[in-house]
Amino acid sequence: MAEDLLSGQPSDTYDASSIQVLEDMEHVRLRPGMYIGGKDDRALHHMVAEIIDNSMDEAVAGHASWIEVELHANGHVTVRDNGRGIPTGPHPKDPTKSAVEIIFCTLNAGGKFSGDSYETSGGLHGVGSSVVNALSDHLRVEVAQNKELFAMEFSRGVPQGKLAKIGAAPNRRGTSVTFHPDPDIFGALKLKAARLFAMARSKAYLFSGVKIRWKSAIPDGDTPMEAEFHFPGGLSDYLSDTMGGATTYAEKPFAGRVEFREKFGQPGKVEWAINWTPSRDGFIQSYCNTVPTPEGGTHETGFWAAILKGIRAYGELVNNRKASNITREDLTTGAGALVSCFIREPEFVGQTKDRLATTEAARMVESAVRDHFDNWLAADTKSAGAILDFLVLRAEERMKRRQEKETQRKTATKKLRLPGKLTDCTAKNRAGTELFIVEGDSAGGSAKGARSRENQALLPLKGKILNVLGAASAKIGTNAEISDLCEALGVGMGSRFVLDDLRYDKIIIMTDADVDGAHIAALLMTFFYTQMRPLIDNGHLYLACPPLYRLTQGPKRMYVSDDTEKDMWMEKGLGGKGKIDVQRFKGLGEMDAKDLKETTMDPKSRKLIRVTIDEDVAGETSDLVERLMGKKPELRYQYIQENARFVEELDV
Repeated sequence: MAEDLLSGQPSDTYDASSIQVLEDMEHVRLRPGMYIGGKDDRALHHMVAEIIDNSMDEAVAGHASWIEVELHANGHVTVRDNGRGIPTGPHPKDPTKSAVEIIFCTLNAGGKFSGDSYETSGGLHGVGSSVVNALSDHLRVEVAQNKELFAMEFSRGVPQGKLAKIGAAPNRRGTSVTFHPDPDIFGALKLKAARLFAMARSKAYLFSGVKIRWKSAIPDGDTPMEAEFHFPGGLSDYLSDTMGGATTYAEKPFAGRVEFREKFGQPGKVEWAINWTPSRDGFIQSYCNTVPTPEGGTHETGFWAAILKGIRAYGELVNNRKASNITREDLTTGAGALVSCFIREPEFVGQTKDRLATTEAARMVESAVRDHFDNWLAADTKSAGAILDFLVLRAEERMKRRQEKETQRKTATKKLRLPGKLTDCTAKNRAGTELFIVEGDSAGGSAKGARSRENQALLPLKGKILNVLGAASAKIGTNAEISDLCEALGVGMGSRFVLDDLRYDKIIIMTDADVDGAHIAALLMTFFYTQMRPLIDNGHLYLACPPLYRLTQGPKRMYVSDDTEKDMWMEKGLGGKGKIDVQRFKGLGEMDAKDLKETTMDPKSRKLIRVTIDEDVAGETSDLVERLMGKKPELRYQYIQENARFVEELDV
């Protein structure tokens, strides 16, 4: 039986008319997660970021000197700039449509593909404006160009008329985009002034040549109703502001800016600022073409490589042999770091651009930063000595903890040799080790054959672990599954949790790709969130991504994660001969060791999702966990009622 993707109603017929070719805007509205990462609060605010990024590209290219972000009382948001303005003439390939209409209604349409209009830009895929348009119930764009003012309006991606000249604009130029996120997509979620204020402010730090004006008609705590941001010091100002009055080992941060054209003959640049402090945990915030990259990427890799090689070389220069023991882990402890690069045609992982994948960026950033770091250490020997002593001390403490951990591991391993429970790895220290938490012995059996004995351990759980939000503390402490999990990890719960005692580098939740598997994963994440929060904050918790289907066509084989991807390849073909054979994996236990290793456990070919908590919405995360997993079923029922209409697929 076929199903109508747009209505969700089953159809008794399946013929040529059943094969849908969705228009760009229809596809965005049907699958918003493919373009902005979902329908949650983060995705909602990402829409504003997409429009701001377009204005920032104009500023970075030298065509705009100010950007204005305004949140209106009716929930609309406006982003204005004084750049060149979107071209208003007819598009050469479709003279019946203006360039404005093409940009806002067509995916993969923009002025940033050839590199002629922008040397570096944050909007690379040509989907930002069109995606925002598709997911807005109202969008209005105004363009002031050649002393004339043009306007065009849209609703849910559909033009409400042609681009029209609405008057003269003798003293105005640039683009203004006003839009309202569609409640049919985002439900009751609203744009938050505090979050947009922080977004606008951070953008101003990233490019010292731009002024960003902020206005809001919606009060939000201490968030100013009006402000103007301009930071001539760039990231150095940003770091000083972020670290506040914390004591630092260097009087002034190591900060700088290098144009890639000078060293590599390519457009672009890198800017950075870093200092170390005993007063707070370390952090790094990285950006590429003003777009935040919370999952890091090649520019971060190059930056830390330069700092590590530089500090080791300085240690060798001053005859401190212990400097050779310093690792990246030691560097990031207590370091506040900001890295921003601008490169041509960057490659990101995903449309939301959370991670930079451009290989060349690592080499260029490392080379640019390393020269300056060597000179900075040599010129400021007082700061260099203080930083070196701090990092050597951190390295010694780390090595001591590891030695103690090796002894504890031998003892703990004896305690944990329980039938059907922990299958430990052979590595003697934590670095690079992984613990896979799997559901049931059948999945554990397949995983045993798929794992690397050296660094991958397994802990099968029987059924669904206790919901810790709905249980008394005494019940949590005596629960067998939770007790086994804590003992395997080597840590206690709540106030007794000590991150240094953790026995594995990565904790990977590996459950079936179905509703029950998702529920078990949710219960485990709730447990870690409430009882072992630092484990998440320090990047140790991950979700495995097992496939739902295996497709085989002759010698060609492919694994896919959902029905949409399966249907696409069924229609497209795998490149082999004959009929495509489809195998659905109802559970991990049905996969043989080869399949499980190739798709889910081998670091060379698998995909992992790191579990993170957005600090900007940490309070909302706690509220959501309480609503969904807490003791009050009425809150859970209320959430389901509010969000059930947004569910695209049910597995029942």
